[in-house]
Amino acid sequence: MVGLPFDCVANPLGAVRLTFEKAVSSGSDPETFNGKDWGAIDLFREFLFDKDGLSQVPILDPDSIRWLPPNSLVRFRGMVQDMLGNELYVGVFKDGTTWRTNKFMDVASSPMDSSSEMRIWERRVLYCVPVPGQASWIESSTETAISRCHNSTFQHGEKRLREDDAAIDHMDSNVLEHELKGSPPSAKKMREGEFPCQSSQPQESSEETSRLLHMMPEFDKNSLPCIIKVYDSPESDLKLNEIFEFIGVFTYDPELTVHKDNSDEILSDFCEDALADLPPNKVPRLHCLVHRKLGGQDFLHCSPIIEPMPNIIRGIREALLGHLTSILGNDGVAAHCMLLHLLSKVHTRVDTVAVGKLSLNLTGFTKEGISVFGNQLNLAIQSLLPFTRYVPLTLEYLNAASLAPTKDYQTNRLVTGVLQLAEGTHVTIDETQLKAGTLNSTGVDNVRLLKNLMEWQKVEYNFEYYKVEMMADVQLLVFSEGKSNILPADLVLPFRPSAVGLFESCNAEALQVWRWYLSTVRSFPHSIEPEMQKTVENDLVEARQADRSLGSHDFSRLLTMARLMSVSFGETCLSLEHWQMVKELERLRQERLKEIRE
Repeated sequence: MVGLPFDCVANPLGAVRLTFEKAVSSGSDPETFNGKDWGAIDLFREFLFDKDGLSQVPILDPDSIRWLPPNSLVRFRGMVQDMLGNELYVGVFKDGTTWRTNKFMDVASSPMDSSSEMRIWERRVLYCVPVPGQASWIESSTETAISRCHNSTFQHGEKRLREDDAAIDHMDSNVLEHELKGSPPSAKKMREGEFPCQSSQPQESSEETSRLLHMMPEFDKNSLPCIIKVYDSPESDLKLNEIFEFIGVFTYDPELTVHKDNSDEILSDFCEDALADLPPNKVPRLHCLVHRKLGGQDFLHCSPIIEPMPNIIRGIREALLGHLTSILGNDGVAAHCMLLHLLSKVHTRVDTVAVGKLSLNLTGFTKEGISVFGNQLNLAIQSLLPFTRYVPLTLEYLNAASLAPTKDYQTNRLVTGVLQLAEGTHVTIDETQLKAGTLNSTGVDNVRLLKNLMEWQKVEYNFEYYKVEMMADVQLLVFSEGKSNILPADLVLPFRPSAVGLFESCNAEALQVWRWYLSTVRSFPHSIEPEMQKTVENDLVEARQADRSLGSHDFSRLLTMARLMSVSFGETCLSLEHWQMVKELERLRQERLKEIRE
């Protein structure tokens, strides 16, 4: 098969123009497109996924932004932190007798004025950030991919663009097939006039790139935001706080070198004010061609190829359980509860109840104990899970922290809060430093927010004149001296370590296997056969007769533990063996609680 007539990574806009001109030449009327795709998206999907082109596309981050050429194809992985609404732009216009498009661009592809025949289209604008609490091992694992893409994109892209420019000088503007040899003259003008770092002269390009690198602001490695402009996608496809990988045309201008010619003035007339405080010299733009929703498993680089067979899963489970047991001072009961907690997720909602959550409160922590076991466990969780947060709960923190996202109507932006988190994030709350004192109004609100998150997996977003409840799915672990009075966890367990210093660092291969295990089995489906369901019901009736204080919340928790126990072994159906294990774990837990009460 003949290769593509353009470089999709170094010159994606060439592909967009090619498909546009092909669509027009085949009889399609640009006036009727109304922003819809004319074949460009299919071409990029084929390149990215059918021809394995995705591995060639560099990832946009604080390191790579320093060398990525403007108008090249990049990937950005992040969480949708704010939705800035829709933006109007000139989608197509007539340049003389020729229709041209501005789709996937910040500036016009060629000069136009108010007398030009044009059509106004609409695109969505999102403000995306790196996933809050993203693990450092995710970032380090992308370095190899970045260095590989740096050479292939920067060097091969320069070579390709020089070839494109040479082809442009010889093409016949009356024959559509000239596009197969390169980009139209307007593209050359845009590269030379507005993006000098893509000049056709390698020496000039090198000098210009070096100059721009010196002008580049320093970015925090965990906070590079990106404005995503989305086309051809229903609003229901993209939701607040979801994680996506956006693949599209990268535009960034550290000099703010936007030439204010007539065409730019026309474009700016249709822009919203939402981007006024997000200038292009501080926040890069990405014009999205393809996007896909991501989960925690998508961040596991170099994950092992393992068949999820029950016998293999059992071996991995045993090794991970041993690791957790050593970290927790040889407390096997705490290790079992911790494993179930790490596998928990909200898999459905019944009315206001989030089914599947399993928050855990480990009690009995002293200041000395938290400095040893608490720190060890927190480090272990960070090494196992892709997204984690640690909250040191003190009176001062509660009275001052901004936990809930708040709408700022002056800038028309959603100001993030500590509890604006992606699905699957693990939050560890250290309550051991909390002392008696007075909560101010902010502190009272923050306590209520944390309590509602733990009980209902919901966070109230503050829109000044009203509140909006947003669904959440986060794992909550609490360290406290006694049972937490403000955070009602599903499982309360007195911590009983019998040894200190058992923790040993793990090798990278074991960590990769455990990360794969935690991300894979937690998504397994689960069911209870009718016969087993009868057994469970009888046992719950007996438990209720023995202890009248048991209620629906306790039964729901036991069923959740049963489900998690099954999937921890790689099983999708509850067995009698696993149900007995849950009952025994609950008996041991209740014994500890009884000892505390007595």
